[in-house]
Order: sequence, then structure tokens, then C-alpha cells
Amino acid sequence: MDLFRMLPKDWREALSPRWPSATVAELEKRLAAEGEFYPPQERIFAALEATPLADVRCVLLGQDPYHEPGQAMGLAFAVPSGVRQPPSLRNLIREYQSDLGVELPKEGISVWARHGVLMLNTVLTVRPGAARSHHRLGWLAVTQCILETVNALPRTIAFLLLGGDAAEYASRISQRHIVVCGVHPSPLSAHRGFFGSRPFSTVNRLLSERGCAPINWNG
Repeated sequence: MDLFRMLPKDWREALSPRWPSATVAELEKRLAAEGEFYPPQERIFAALEATPLADVRCVLLGQDPYHEPGQAMGLAFAVPSGVRQPPSLRNLIREYQSDLGVELPKEGISVWARHGVLMLNTVLTVRPGAARSHHRLGWLAVTQCILETVNALPRTIAFLLLGGDAAEYASRISQRHIVVCGVHPSPLSAHRGFFGSRPFSTVNRLLSERGCAPINWNG
């Protein structure tokens, strides 16, 4: 496995100056030793494939992929079409509908990636049936590299950071960008501040206040 070569060309060129080669080399060894993990290898960088760097207008940052079979698809919080929605996704959709007063697009939340939303997790793989099992595998250096690259962009980017792991990046984000920190939609925390937080309209309001076009959350 060569994670650097697996990156989409535009992202590979942009990430190259910051790429944590030594950490990634160790990460690749650890992933090989893990055997099975989610999402499958070809979907690890699906978020970068779905949203080219030039199109990024918002970063939706979550925790780690879903750990049950068939759920993780490489886009934070999203699942493939036809797959039963995990509780975190159901809660996210509930708040989305309450916040914006719209129904979810038929394709699900993955359509957000086409509108400039980089749907990224802080950790990009997980052991089957074990949440946060790859938290210390080395992925944090990779996602930090990605976030630093987006942070360096001269245009205004909205960072929607959901959960404690994601919120740790808030202090590193330039003041020229927009930062919205929120509670993770997990069943363990959704009732402690996620419901009613209106994260989607908040992002759009803050973008409008900066003279930027809002995100098309409606698909």
C-alpha cells in the first residue's frame, strides 16, 4: 500500500510539501498488519476524490468511519445508497431537516461533496466492530496535513467541526476562515447540544456575513 500514490493528483501535489512521510510509512505497516478495516482500501481517500481542492468551500470534520459492515464509504457521516442509516447519521439528518426545513436529497448527504463540502474524518480507517480503534495508528498526522493545506487557501473556508476530536483543530485555523464547533451527532451526545444547534444555517449565515455564497445543503 502506498497511501501517497493513492491520493488524487490535485491533492497529492498540494499535500506533498507537508506530507508526513515517516509517520505514513509506519501507518502503512500498521494497516497491513490489521488485515480487514473500513472503509475498503480504495475508499480511504474518497472525500478527496469527491471534492477537489479547488472546489473546497466547507470542511465537515467528524471522528472516524462507521465500524459496521457496508456502512463506511470514505465520506464523513455518509453511507452508500440503500444502506440502513446508523444512529449518528439519523441524528444528523434530523437536525438538518429541523434547521433548514427541507427534505434530504434522494442521494443522501453525500451530495454535499459536489457542492464544495469536504466530508472528512479525523481518522480515515477503523477496525470492524471497534470505534476509534485506529485513532493512534498515525492518521492524525495525515488529516492534519490535509487541514493545514485547506487552511492555507487564500479564500474563506467554513470549518464545521463536530465532536471533540474535530474541535481540537479549531485553534489551528486561520482567522480569515469561519469555524463552527458543534457536538457530535452520536446517540451518546446528540441530546447534549447537537439537537437545536442549527449548524448548517449557522455556516451559511457566517459565510453570507463575509460576502461569500452559502453552501447548497439541499443537493
